[in-house]
Amino acid sequence: MAFTVNILYTGADGSARKFAEEMRASGLVDRVRAEKGNLRYEYFFPMDDPEAVLLIDAWEDEEALNSHHKSPMMKEIAALREKYRLRMRVQKFTEV
Repeated sequence: MAFTVNILYTGADGSARKFAEEMRASGLVDRVRAEKGNLRYEYFFPMDDPEAVLLIDAWEDEEALNSHHKSPMMKEIAALREKYRLRMRVQKFTEV
């Protein structure tokens, strides 16, 4: 069953936007989008919070997301989150 995960990244001094920019510039965004089962992987910038970035991440099923979480690129993503000292708030929505 397909589902969407919204991740709100927050930081300080523009770090969340810098994280999203580095994700794109490094090719990590394209690599996630190319993974089997990924339906959507897009960053958005909330108008009312310059210190936040929203990631909308959709997957065909849990198996696809689990494979993504076990992939070597997750270490790269986690390292970038740590580099930019980001906090995360995660919401999951299942299609009905």
